Amino acid sequence: MTTNDPRAVVIRYVEAVRDGDADVIHDSFREDATWHYPGDLPVSKVWRGRDEIVEEFLGAMGTVFVPGTVEIELVSTIAEGDRVVAEWTSRATTVYGGTYDNRCIGIYTVRDGRIASVVEYADTRHVAAALFPDDDARRPAGTE
Repeated sequence: MTTNDPRAVVIRYVEAVRDGDADVIHDSFREDATWHYPGDLPVSKVWRGRDEIVEEFLGAMGTVFVPGTVEIELVSTIAEGDRVVAEWTSRATTVYGGTYDNRCIGIYTVRDGRIASVVEYADTRHVAAALFPDDDARRPAGTE
C-alpha cells in the first residue's frame, strides 16, 4: 500500500476491481476486514476477514458475469476522517443472459492504509432478478 489517505485507498481499490487487478484487490483489505451486504439475498450477511471477502464474496459475485463484460465506473467519493463514501455503477452481462446495471454506494472505513470495513447498498431487487433468478426462496409470495 502506498498511501494512508482513505480516499486514495478506496479509489485505488475500486479502480483495481474495474481493472481486474487481483493483487491490489487483496492488498486493499486488512486481514480482519468486514463487508456487510444487507438484505435477504444469498450473499446478504457480514463477510469476515480479507480471504472470505475476496475469495468467497467478491469471487462468487464474479462468477455470475460473462467474462470481459464487467464495467465499473466510480461516480463520486466523499471522505471525512477514516470514512469514505464511494458511489459507483456496475454493468455487465450475466451468465443467465440478462443485463446487470446497478448504482451502488459503499461506506468504507480505512485504517493504516487498508480497508477495515465496508457497508454496501444497492438495488437488491435488481440484484436478485439479475444475479439470482433461480432463487425462488427470495421472491415475495404470489410472484411465482
